[in-house]
Amino acid sequence: MKRVLIIIGLYFIVSVPGGLYAQQTDADLAKTPFSQIEEQARGSQVSWYMFGGWAHVNTWVDTYVAGEMKTRYEIDLVRVPMDAGVFVNKLLNEKAAGKKKGNIDLLWINGENFKNARKAGLLFGPFAQKLPNVQQVVDPDSVTFDFGYPVDGYEAPFGRAQFVFEYDTAHIVTPPTTLAALKAWMQANPGRFTYPQPPDFTGSAFLRQVFYAVTGGHAQYMGGWDPDRFAQNAPLLWQWLNDIEPYLWQKGRTYPKDSAALDTLFSRGEVSFGMSYHPPHAQNKIIEGTYPETVRTFVMQEGSIYNTHFTAIPFNSPNKAGAMVLANFLISVDAQLSKYRPENWGDFPALDPQRLRQEDRRRFQAVDLGPATLGPEQLNPAAVPEIPADYLEAIERGWRDHVLNE
Repeated sequence: MKRVLIIIGLYFIVSVPGGLYAQQTDADLAKTPFSQIEEQARGSQVSWYMFGGWAHVNTWVDTYVAGEMKTRYEIDLVRVPMDAGVFVNKLLNEKAAGKKKGNIDLLWINGENFKNARKAGLLFGPFAQKLPNVQQVVDPDSVTFDFGYPVDGYEAPFGRAQFVFEYDTAHIVTPPTTLAALKAWMQANPGRFTYPQPPDFTGSAFLRQVFYAVTGGHAQYMGGWDPDRFAQNAPLLWQWLNDIEPYLWQKGRTYPKDSAALDTLFSRGEVSFGMSYHPPHAQNKIIEGTYPETVRTFVMQEGSIYNTHFTAIPFNSPNKAGAMVLANFLISVDAQLSKYRPENWGDFPALDPQRLRQEDRRRFQAVDLGPATLGPEQLNPAAVPEIPADYLEAIERGWRDHVLNE
């Protein structure tokens, strides 16, 4: 049975004029030197709530991250699998009930879930700029916004992602690299394509890819939510998705419940294309023996969406100090390098190479991403920014109303 330690973190004693002592508040914690925060967290337990649908990511957290946290800080890391929308609702209920001490210390979060949590006052902060690794190795301009919503220090960067498609060169020599060509391929090969059902993150990202492509590109949406523009353009998306539905796997009567389910269909050869928000995902699956060695990836000529994902701390975290120590470790050079290796995960680092020591830059450059992973010469020219979160939510709602239930 895992040992649970009771930490007197919220009552960390600080000196005040006159030799008096005061109870530490969240505001006090924000002013505490990070070295003292590390000492306060030492020997505690940190609960990290995160998406649990990827076995290789779970393994990386349970082995590498948990091991390093124990060795470096004597912290027991507990990973709790839970979808972001579920833990946001959990926090909303706790906020409404006045529950000042919950059981979540750190969240893996971004996009509309961050925006909704931030607007509802569910997050502790600002804290990110207090983390030494954020100060030292992160470009602050690269993490100013999350799906168009200001971060303001309420999230710490964790990784970067960019959308790619996967195919098997043993069966497809030249994949379709435009949406028009993909649609024509589906019509010529019925039942061989599908996408995860939104709000699964990968399925939702596919919808956004199509939305950009069929409505004239991303630039028109970067100024923020415009309901009139959405009302005018969204029918083009619904039309495209409804046009392909008869040619989808199961004729669109059902969709894979998440990206892991799509991975299974692709690995079994039931569909001809996979997709991922992590460019080295296919290489990771090759290494673990799930995908054949002939799998490769490609991006659409209309663009490939990229974003940064983050960690955040709930307003009622019982161990905010421990959460800050974990968030700081996750953005360290060592953790980012381990996460970058395809045999571990393949998630792209959220670090600024120009801020790294030359030795550390060489360590990242030496990572073999494998033949299935596109290089920066393919990814960078195709990269387009994520859409503001209000559009994302409207697209997911609209998909249910105009595609799934049509």
